[in-house]
Amino acid sequence: MATETACTGSSLLQPISEIINLPLDQVNFVVCQLFALLTAFWFRLYLHPSKTSPFVRHVVATLLGFYFALFCFGWYALHFLVQSGLTYGIMILTGVEHMHKYCLVVALGYLSLCQITRVYVFDYGMYTADFTGPMMVITQKITSLAFEIHDGMARKEEHLTQGQKWLAIRRMPSLLEYFSYNCNFMGILAGPTSSYNDYIAFIEGTPRHHRDLESNGKANGKLKLAEPSPNTEVVRKLATCFFSLMVFLSVCRVFPVERNIDDDFIANTPFYAQVVYLYLSMLTTRPKYYFVWTLADAINNAAGFGFNGYDSDGSPQWDLISNLRIMNIEFATSFKVFLDNWNIQTAHWLKRVCYERCPYNPTAATFILSAMWHGAYPGYYLTFLTGIVVTLAARAVRHNVRPHFLGSPGHKFVYDVITWAATQIAICYTVVPFVLLSVGPSMKFYRSWYFCVHIGCVLLAVALPVKPRHLRMKEQQKSGDQLPVLSHLASTGDSCDQKAKTT
Repeated sequence: MATETACTGSSLLQPISEIINLPLDQVNFVVCQLFALLTAFWFRLYLHPSKTSPFVRHVVATLLGFYFALFCFGWYALHFLVQSGLTYGIMILTGVEHMHKYCLVVALGYLSLCQITRVYVFDYGMYTADFTGPMMVITQKITSLAFEIHDGMARKEEHLTQGQKWLAIRRMPSLLEYFSYNCNFMGILAGPTSSYNDYIAFIEGTPRHHRDLESNGKANGKLKLAEPSPNTEVVRKLATCFFSLMVFLSVCRVFPVERNIDDDFIANTPFYAQVVYLYLSMLTTRPKYYFVWTLADAINNAAGFGFNGYDSDGSPQWDLISNLRIMNIEFATSFKVFLDNWNIQTAHWLKRVCYERCPYNPTAATFILSAMWHGAYPGYYLTFLTGIVVTLAARAVRHNVRPHFLGSPGHKFVYDVITWAATQIAICYTVVPFVLLSVGPSMKFYRSWYFCVHIGCVLLAVALPVKPRHLRMKEQQKSGDQLPVLSHLASTGDSCDQKAKTT
């Protein structure tokens, strides 16, 4: 029999759940995503912007999204409507000056209330396809939209960064556009988050190219052709999904994370073997995220959403809203590189909503917001509080140690190998509470390691100096201001040399 879990969605697939011995809510989730994939192909071919109006595309995308949500979560899907409706009312009634603050508080507060209810009313620690997962993505979209409207309609142009100018929204979305953006069938179950401008451009058939292309005829000529087919990219991502799923189902049970806190394992296993087992046990937890996020990306690509222009070779890029880069994750040589390639759209959201706007301690504020957004389990807060210390230490090492290894390729290779091993162990050490969820087991693990990573990171962060963020920003601005002058001097020098040669 399948594992018994509370499922408020459809029971139509209960026989399949019993046959394959998986919880019904997970079966519903995967089947809905596969239907969404097929629907996405139909949406791109038969409801293409050249064949129908944006209104029809908005309506179809929204209704299909609500249907999939009802199939998976039953009446709990009404929370998606309530959260979106409350924040849209705030946007209309409060005005553009302060709406972003109110929307952040209300959306995050409503999400937190639902998460606390799920954790302490339903079974604690149950890994299921629960209704707060889609609400997490909707919260990102609501708050991103509110900040982008504030930037576009309440702030002066000269006060915006280049990224904020690109994302700024100059008019208030209609109710249909708002619900379509939040609850479309392509992203209602697993995201990923995208900017509102990119989504509207996709619906209206006027995609925006984010990537700066090389000024060669091949790339520029490609832009003038019809939009590329996503079929090859979708097949590649589906193959990645299949491989990730097979790895997860076959290897995950071989290296259970809970063994890291087993008394016999701690007492009888040498420390170096504990380190290796920690790495392997945490490594086997990643493929399930690879499966879910890559499948969600493939669904959006199949609908025609996610095209990001062409690279220097003229190949189409479908990574506009991709949520991870697997190879960069597995071979990351710094904590920052790992985080930059893991759950990419969430990292963008945290950066745009919190890190770039918080005047004091933006790193700590960003990790705290991330913990609140993830849920009510205490293990989440232990993970992100540890992440603050590790991030500060990694930044200090990179600023002070890395320059000494850039003199030769051999030295840099040695540095990369050492930092890869340190990064992987630091990541595994940091996210153990994220998997164990509770305070007791998490602290037992940290005690078995004598809090060595915490202590080492604190010592590194204190001993190695790092310039404050505002000073680094000023230096970057100064160097940016000097570039035009230097280029002008260089061009003037070249002109003088050319005149001399001519004479």
